[in-house]
Amino acid sequence: MTAARQPEPAVEVVEYTDPLCPWSWGSEPVLRRLRAAVAGRVRWRRVYAILFDHDDDPPPDPAAETAWYARYVAGITEHTRAPCAVRLSRVAASSWPSSLVAKAAELQGGDTAEAVLRRLRETVFVLGEPADTAELALAAVRGAPGLDLRRLAADAASPRVLRQVRADRAEARRPVPEVLDPTAGSPHPGVAKETADGSRRYALPTLLLRTAAGYRVVPGWRTFEEYAAAFDDLCPGLLPARDRLPEGGTLSPAAALARYRSLTDPERLLLAQGPWPPPHAVRVETGNGPLWLHPAEAALHPAAQV
Repeated sequence: MTAARQPEPAVEVVEYTDPLCPWSWGSEPVLRRLRAAVAGRVRWRRVYAILFDHDDDPPPDPAAETAWYARYVAGITEHTRAPCAVRLSRVAASSWPSSLVAKAAELQGGDTAEAVLRRLRETVFVLGEPADTAELALAAVRGAPGLDLRRLAADAASPRVLRQVRADRAEARRPVPEVLDPTAGSPHPGVAKETADGSRRYALPTLLLRTAAGYRVVPGWRTFEEYAAAFDDLCPGLLPARDRLPEGGTLSPAAALARYRSLTDPERLLLAQGPWPPPHAVRVETGNGPLWLHPAEAALHPAAQV
């Protein structure tokens, strides 16, 4: 007898993001904790909004553009406390390659997709070398846990995944009315952005929580408490009390590093409980605080190679 199929969760969380977005990178501590808190209770879906698009005009002075963007990212990290690269080599030419690779990784399971997306984010914000070509994106994720790299390369180049990312791009350019006007209370309040083609897209990151009864939208840079309030408003009781501690998760430092393999200081404060660092943690210096790697990750990570 075939086992009964489990029903789909009643709540969908749509995360509008981009692998190369600095605000999305800075939001990872809170979003990682939120994903852990609601795991198994919601359907979490990522939509890749294409921050750096094909139709963006090339900068007239690439060096000046890079210097300006490096200062812009450094300013964001003042708010988020996320690491940034000591030196940024260039502004990403395109988000398409990394988005195609991230979307293709989803075909190999959720944990693998998380590891791949993390590596892609770190190309910009740890290494300073954005994964803006197919070759760079695939090289960045080599050795990620559970990853079949040959399959990933084939899937990322497939018409199926291209259609999915094109659909993501289009979906991100159909924002709900609530994000069309500025809101207060955040250095990145999440008002929808104007694009080169004249449309509006969600600011990154934005979470859209949906049920059959309605939705709530949480745009821009937000605290865990703000996300929790949106869940409570839409689905009271979905977030248990044990997941609402102001700091520290339910994992020991060693278990958190083994689970996530790569942790920033803001992340380990939200995800781990206990003396830090755990034994054998590998510390990597960045332009804004350390990155902590599990030894198995450090053995593969370009930032840990001397």
